[in-house]
Amino acid sequence: MVSARYRTEASNGVDGRSRVPDGLDVAVASPLKADADPAATNPEQLLALAWATCLNGTAQVLVREQRRTHVRVEVELHPVAPGPGYAFHVDAFLSAEGMTDAEAQDLLERAHARCPVSKLIGGAATVHVHTEEFAAA
Repeated sequence: MVSARYRTEASNGVDGRSRVPDGLDVAVASPLKADADPAATNPEQLLALAWATCLNGTAQVLVREQRRTHVRVEVELHPVAPGPGYAFHVDAFLSAEGMTDAEAQDLLERAHARCPVSKLIGGAATVHVHTEEFAAA
């Protein structure tokens, strides 16, 4: 068995906070709660952040940091029909400075195939990837 290159963990408790030991500590709340703290983070935001960070980092490895890339991720929460519960609908948009549409599409496909978060969620019917014109953050 190959040893892990990195390991972390997170926990969430009754105090409305999610924590990573010796690191991130954020207030969390459901976006569906009317009385939720507006400054709190929610799972949709964390998923978008995780995938945008991973997919862009992977794209940067593939272009050897010789071009600027930008990834934005949109996450929507939809009711499941028939219920109960909800499902995430997730779209990632990659742009790369100075690339043609075909080059950006190739980069996106290679990054999506390699990114660990993409590997985790990429098979879901509600997950999609797209290219778009370069826009630096």
